[in-house]
Amino acid sequence: MCSFLFSTSRADMCSFLFASGRAGLGSLLNNPAHRVAVISAVCRRSLADMTSEGHLLTPDERTQALQELGSLGWTEIPERDAIYKEYIFKNFNQAFGFMTRVALQAEKMNHHPEWFNVYNKVQITLTTHDRRSLTTKDVKLAQFIEKAAAS
Repeated sequence: MCSFLFSTSRADMCSFLFASGRAGLGSLLNNPAHRVAVISAVCRRSLADMTSEGHLLTPDERTQALQELGSLGWTEIPERDAIYKEYIFKNFNQAFGFMTRVALQAEKMNHHPEWFNVYNKVQITLTTHDRRSLTTKDVKLAQFIEKAAAS
């Protein structure tokens, strides 16, 4: 059971919990104390997965990432330990389409940008709020944003 819990996505776990309860296979889960323990284990694992994806950048990683992103027009906001870029599109539809692509990826990564949009302009700031710093999540999302803007 434990190996299943820790190698399974939350969606798979929800399906398992639902199917187990209905099929009578989940006698373990019929006990409220056991059910709480299983759900707690899933939540701890999910939180650990989210946090581990955004590790702080080493000084070398930070220098390299800021150079690469700087060459693409991203600027550092030192007082916030964040990065910023402004995109201008042909019209609102292009700007909104871009934001939609970024929003879907951000949700998948559980890492959401600060952004502002007026007509064809989109301003984006990235930082990892719970770390109060730039992390690998910011770099990965910025790289995705560049690809989305180019398409």
